[in-house]
Amino acid sequence: MSRRTGKPSYLLAASDTRRRSKARLAAVVAAIGLAGVLVGGATGYTASRPDGVESAVADMRRAEVERDTQQVAELTTTARRLRDEISPILGAIRAAPSDGGQPGPEQARQWRQTLLRAAEPFANPPSGTTATNVARAGLQGAVEQASLAVESYLLAVTGPPTQRGALTELAKRQATQAVAAWSVAATQLDQVNIDTGQGHQHVHLDAGPGDDAFAPDGAAEGSGG
Repeated sequence: MSRRTGKPSYLLAASDTRRRSKARLAAVVAAIGLAGVLVGGATGYTASRPDGVESAVADMRRAEVERDTQQVAELTTTARRLRDEISPILGAIRAAPSDGGQPGPEQARQWRQTLLRAAEPFANPPSGTTATNVARAGLQGAVEQASLAVESYLLAVTGPPTQRGALTELAKRQATQAVAAWSVAATQLDQVNIDTGQGHQHVHLDAGPGDDAFAPDGAAEGSGG
């Protein structure tokens, strides 16, 4: 019986070489897998993270909202002040008789000065959103129409008596148109107040019943914001 001997040295060397090759292959596969995980994670993070453009757009939108909210608040404050100044004037013109006994020239000149001051806030308006710009332009147009009514009335009380009746009636129609124009602008301003989260804000003129004039919607002040 022959003595048991080990494997020849050349076979041992070949076996060791195969084991080392398998170990290296396993290490390479593991490294590739780890790299794939890292790349996938980095890609997912990059895809979910807002880039510089998106962040800049979001900042611009926030700034626009803040600017418009401030402009709407300031315009509403201005409209309330002008309403209190203009309403009595338009109400007096619309109630004036055409055959005498109406407010005289001195009163009409005071009204003119009031309307000139009322136009000042619209001389250099800021740029805002379209909705806010429409409300501001509407109020400006109403103030200008009110100014025309005052000018016609001033002509009525300072001109020839034969033209007084006709000019007074013209002034009344212009005053009614001013009330109607203001009511449209006030309705628009009410809406932009709601849109900016400030709720209903009613700045309609209190100049008596007006033809084709929008009335306040009756909602409570500040509601709906």
